[in-house]
Formats: sequence, C-alpha cells, structure tokens
Amino acid sequence: MITCAKNGEFDFIITKEISRFARNTLDSIYYTRELKKYGVGVIFMNDNINTLDSDAELRLTIMSSIAQEESRKTSERVKWGQKRQMERGVVFGRSMLGYDVKNGKMYVNEEGAEIVRLIFHKFVQEGKGTHTIARELREENLQSMKTKKWSNTTILRIIRNEKYCGDLIQKKTYTPDFLSHKKKTNFGQEEFVIIKDHHEPIISRELFDKANHILTAKSFSQEKKNKYSNRYPFSGKIKCGRCEVSYVARYKTRKDGSRYKAWRCLEGTKNGMTHIDRTGNQIGCTGFSIRNEEVVHIMKLICKQLKLEYNQIIDNLITIIEKVVSTNITEVHALSEKVDAVKKKHTNLIELYTNGDIDHNEFIFFREKYNTEIENLKCEIEKQDTFRKEIRKRINEEEFYAKLLDKMIINEEKIDVYLNMFPFSWSYIIK
Repeated sequence: MITCAKNGEFDFIITKEISRFARNTLDSIYYTRELKKYGVGVIFMNDNINTLDSDAELRLTIMSSIAQEESRKTSERVKWGQKRQMERGVVFGRSMLGYDVKNGKMYVNEEGAEIVRLIFHKFVQEGKGTHTIARELREENLQSMKTKKWSNTTILRIIRNEKYCGDLIQKKTYTPDFLSHKKKTNFGQEEFVIIKDHHEPIISRELFDKANHILTAKSFSQEKKNKYSNRYPFSGKIKCGRCEVSYVARYKTRKDGSRYKAWRCLEGTKNGMTHIDRTGNQIGCTGFSIRNEEVVHIMKLICKQLKLEYNQIIDNLITIIEKVVSTNITEVHALSEKVDAVKKKHTNLIELYTNGDIDHNEFIFFREKYNTEIENLKCEIEKQDTFRKEIRKRINEEEFYAKLLDKMIINEEKIDVYLNMFPFSWSYIIK
C-alpha cells in the first residue's frame, strides 16, 4: 500500500481508527509523514482526523499514544489469562511426535509413541549415539514430525523433552515487547509453569532420567575435551611434514630458569625419535620443534608482506564494535572538548560572582553543577579507555595471527605457511 501511494495510485487511505492503522505512536507518525510527502492523506473515521489538516499531527500523537497504551494493557491481560490457563493444565502448543494436542489437552499417538520408545531404547539400552540413531531411523524410513528429517539435533530434543515422561513445562519462550511480538527463549526472565504428572507418559520417569544423565555426562566429557584441545591459539594449525600429525605445545625451561613455549610433533612427543618397535613397526618422529615466538615472528613477516597492520586492524575493529555496542558512544576527543567547555563555564562563573552578576547561592549551585558535569565526563572518558584496553587484551597479537593462519607445515629444510582466504602459500628456509 505504501508503494502504491508513492506511485500516486490513490490520494487517500481511509481507516476505521488509529489502532487499525498502527499499534504504536512511532509508526503512526512515521508513516503518515511519509505518505504526506507524496500528497497522500490518511483519514481516521472514528477519531475524525485527516492527516492533511494543519493540526492533525498533534491530535494523531495524542490518540496514537492512547491506542498504544490500550494495546499494552490488552497484551498484559492476554498474558495474564494465558498463564492462569497454563496453571490449570491447558496446553499451549502444537502436536508433536507421540502426542496430539486437541482443545488444550495431550493425547498419546501410538504410531509416534513407538518411535519415541525406540529412540530411548537405542540410546539407553543399546548405548548408541544420537548421530547413529538418526542415521538408522533414516535407513528404516521411519517418518519424523511432518516434513522434518531425522538428525542429531532432533534426537537430542526428543531425549531432553520432559513431556515424554508425563511432565509439562510451559513459558519456555516469552514476548518481552508487546509492539514487536518477537518471542525469545526464557532463561529465567519469567517464571516457568511446571506441572508434574500432567498427562499420560510414553516412557517411564526412570528411563527419562537415565537418558538425560547419560547426555549430561557426554556433554561434560565433550566440553572437557574441547577445553584442552583448543588450549592455545595455534593448536591444531601446526603440522608435521614427515608424518602429517599435529604439533602439540610444551613448556620448556631455559638455563636462567625462565620458561618458554615450544611446539613439537605429537608422534615424536609420545614415542621419541624414529625407531622400530618390538612388533616391527616404525614409530616416533624426528620432526623439528619450533618455538612459539618463532611462529609469531613468521606470521608477522607475512603480514608485513601483505601490508596487514595489526594495530590498525584492531583500531578499526574497536570502532566497529563501539558502533554495534552502542550508537550513543561518543569519541574520546569529543568528550575532552566537552570537559574543556564546562571548565570554561566554571572559570566564567568566578568572574560573574566577583563582578556581582550572581549571588552566593547561585554561585554555589552552578559550581556544584559544573563540577558534577566534569566528573561525569571524565568517568565516560575513563570508561571508553577501559573498553578499548579490554578489547586489545582479549584480541592479542597471537590470537590475531592464529585466526589468519590455516596451517603451518614443518619440513626438514623449510616451513610452508598457508593462510585463510589466500590462494597462495609462503615458504621459509630453516637455517
């Protein structure tokens, strides 16, 4: 409709009332102004407003504010009513695998329930993983929910879903803004509605608890594994040219007692120099070790060749982050100018007082006011400096180079370096 108005296809939009045109004041004013640019008026019949009239915007602002407030109250009443119904056990949601939802009640769907029981059996009794279960269900051509395909994520959601053991948890999502109506995941912002033994279960509570205990244990194990596998920025990126195994970091001690980090082939670390074991197999590796500072130095040389300036990139990144974090963040030099301006007012204040232009009480009032303004501005400057220092601390030079590096292959006579997003490589001769 707005596009048609801009194209001059009509002169007026006629609507019953403001709440039918827009639910908030900002939208009402914005769109009526936009339409007015193209000579198109909006007539609100019940409110007797024609936006082409001279006083229309004032009356529209007042009536739009009333309509917006009524919309907010309606939203609050609806949310309150829904929560009371949830507390009485009324289900707000759609049918799911194993259950049909009709008139706010859950009924077991045996065809889907059999698949749910099979999933829990495979996971707990047979000890199969979620990826394996999803693959087997696809191979058996069992139907998932509507058009969804079986996947690892689908299996996880089923195992985590408390409805299958007869419980009901509602308000897992909530709507923070009645104007946008966008739903967000509830992480405790609003109180959950929890009802135990609400409906007929598909699996026993014991089986459900056991499955989720296994899931939790696996999640903790994976988290611990990831924690140590990505312990250092260059982890997994330095490779051995002899045996194609990743290098691992180890700390070593110099003669003066100081410690440094070095990288060495994992095969050599585990089995020592290349040799034949008792079974006749060749194990170990004679691959060279490389110090961490040497890796950083090589990356720094490459960046100079590419004319990539680390400090300049970080400064640009901080500027972008500042804009994303807040549109109100003022640059430090602008804040400093404000401080100077307030200090000048403070100096002029003394002259006004000595000349008798203001009395003692006025002098004290404005002096306190200007001192407070100066302190607030200095706090803002300090906050910005702290913000920038924190960004620099979190994005250190080594992490920057690690993000740029795809892989570094250590050979006997040279080091080959491959970067992300660059189709060519660099080679450095080992002296």
